[in-house]
Amino acid sequence: MQSLENIILYCLKQLNGERTIYSIYHLLNGKKSSQTIQDAHLYSLKRFFRIIEPFPRESFDLIIQRIHEKGWIRPNGDQQFLLTPLGVLHLKNHPLPCYLQGWEYHHLSNPFWERLSLLVQVTSNLVYQESRYIPIQKNKDTHLWIKVFVKKFKHSRDELGKMLFLELIDVFDSSPGINPDVMVYRLTGYRQIGLTTGQNAKMLNMEKLDNHIEFINIIHFFIQTIQVDSGRYPLLSSIFQGISKNDSLTISARKTWELLKKGFSIDEIVKLRHLKQSTIEDHLVEFALNIDDFSIETYVDKELQDKIMNLSFQLQTRQLKIIRNHLTQASYFQIRLVLAKYGELQWN
Repeated sequence: MQSLENIILYCLKQLNGERTIYSIYHLLNGKKSSQTIQDAHLYSLKRFFRIIEPFPRESFDLIIQRIHEKGWIRPNGDQQFLLTPLGVLHLKNHPLPCYLQGWEYHHLSNPFWERLSLLVQVTSNLVYQESRYIPIQKNKDTHLWIKVFVKKFKHSRDELGKMLFLELIDVFDSSPGINPDVMVYRLTGYRQIGLTTGQNAKMLNMEKLDNHIEFINIIHFFIQTIQVDSGRYPLLSSIFQGISKNDSLTISARKTWELLKKGFSIDEIVKLRHLKQSTIEDHLVEFALNIDDFSIETYVDKELQDKIMNLSFQLQTRQLKIIRNHLTQASYFQIRLVLAKYGELQWN
């Protein structure tokens, strides 16, 4: 389980003993909590957000146990670990999947694959003039999209097949570092049923979770490549039409944002929404992370912001308690807010 082990090792290196192992578990599962979102940004782990979903906790615990037994990590408190020199060396010699962009693309991965796999199946059967087959995807929105797509296509069936084939080959050829078999053997076509994740992993002699990660890596590579040069891939770029954009805010934070834009104070929002002040503060941290022009000076003056960031850098820590012990005039909320707004920029 090399890819997943390496990703977990990298996350542990970035966390540097400041979070428990389960912060990594929640990150990989894509838990949309304020803490997980802040950790993803602050520790530069956004690319791994929701790359495995669902991810059983038992499986995660077994991986932690295995890399501990290999001598790659050592305990550093309750449910906390640090990399050993052996773990650092292993991570250095085993590169991570290079195209993962979980935070940016997690909302696109499933819709993209559903549409691409159905497009390949429909096109393949059209070319062979076969009309009796069971669609590989069950999502009604995906079915509606393919019907509109085929109706709008003005060329022959053979031309559709040729264009799709050439575009797919072109994408794969643009990166020799990926293994097309991880995706290609999952595709269904004329009289050909695509493999499941488990079947594909077995065929390629891979662990199932590693196979899944490489699949997501390829999906994200496709998304990046097609979006950067949509004119080069007219068929594949049409897959993105009508897919809703990623709302980086949680639903609850979005409601708070609307009230804040109307001029309501934190205290007023607490009363209006019947929520704890700490919950509204969590929302403000989300705004600092995700909204570029959100100013935090209403809550933390510029002088205190500078003190918090300088202290964080001097102590080489993002732990709230350590910073608070050295800077008692700052509240935990103010420290979180400053780190959310500027922490990732300073540490990268």
